[in-house]
Amino acid sequence: MASNDHRTLTPRAREIVAIALELLEEEGPDGLSMRRLADRIGIRAPSIYKHLPDKQALEAAIISVGFELQADAFEHALHDTDDPLAELARTYRQFAKAHPHLYRLMTERELNRDLLTAGVENRAGLPVYEAVGRDVDLARAAWAFAHGMTILELNRRFPPDADLETAWRRGIDTFRPQSPNHGASRAMTRKRAGKPRVRGTD
Repeated sequence: MASNDHRTLTPRAREIVAIALELLEEEGPDGLSMRRLADRIGIRAPSIYKHLPDKQALEAAIISVGFELQADAFEHALHDTDDPLAELARTYRQFAKAHPHLYRLMTERELNRDLLTAGVENRAGLPVYEAVGRDVDLARAAWAFAHGMTILELNRRFPPDADLETAWRRGIDTFRPQSPNHGASRAMTRKRAGKPRVRGTD
């Protein structure tokens, strides 16, 4: 299947994706149907297919925008901070709370990377990779921790009296580059060729 690079979409397609993202954030995934989207735009549903071949392509374009927004937030958060890992964790959690439906779309299903904007997932993962000392395994573990904490919070699975701030702080501390096992992990990482994909699997 051909790549659906968001950068190559027509202006009309980009407009459709932006409206679809608004619809998702307002009404959740149940509201993100081609018919509902067409009603919001003021066109017939078949007209959407002139710009995006199917709903899978639409969702991939929305996810690509999500990664772009997340990467922008991460890069902004790293300006003038003495604790990049803690700042990235705070920003990740804040992003998910501000965009819960988008966050779920980005994380709760198998990701078809062939349909994403080229490089957008790596751009979002790169700040974490850098913050843990360029150890790809540690970066993936840190992301898994952050996602687990985040989705449990979104699903209201923690007890009402849970001290989540302390849990986040304790968890993030284990992923700092000076942790005891970091040296061995980084030594193994150096043996790997090519630019790492933090979020996915090689």
